[in-house]
Amino acid sequence: MAAGGSESWASLPATRASMRSNRGRDTSPEMVIRRRLHAEGLRFRAPVRPLPKVRRTADIVFTRPKIAVFIDGCFWHGCPEHYQAPVRNGTFWSEKRDRNRERDAETDATLAAEGWTVLRYWEHQVKREPVTVITAIIDAVTAARDDSLHNRSRSRVDPVDSEGGGARPASS
Repeated sequence: MAAGGSESWASLPATRASMRSNRGRDTSPEMVIRRRLHAEGLRFRAPVRPLPKVRRTADIVFTRPKIAVFIDGCFWHGCPEHYQAPVRNGTFWSEKRDRNRERDAETDATLAAEGWTVLRYWEHQVKREPVTVITAIIDAVTAARDDSLHNRSRSRVDPVDSEGGGARPASS
């Protein structure tokens, strides 16, 4: 029995113990990426809500360029390459995976609507090709920063010129 007298979702005590020990944050794939990004000189927040009023937490967040990185577990998010439905409590796990994927899609749409770039990687991608994942994240952050600098310099207005002609657009 689970707390509160309700029946546990786990079919066996060993299964329950195993599932309770799974980490929800600071997983091994997340830590690999975070350490390498930090070594490359990138600074970020982790794990944090990109939109404070929306109850979704990204694994890595670059606030100024508005980039949210998610590293999805193959089991929990239903990786097409690795997901294998459990035999016991199959309906429960199938529904759970479906809810996770629906929430992922909703999160992506919500963040995109607010101007965020969402990057999602499977845990197996991090394990197999961490350099590819790191490079893609660095490229996205660099591109977003370059766009921000370009837009900022184009919209800057110089103060009043010396001849009293008023403000003028900055020359690019």
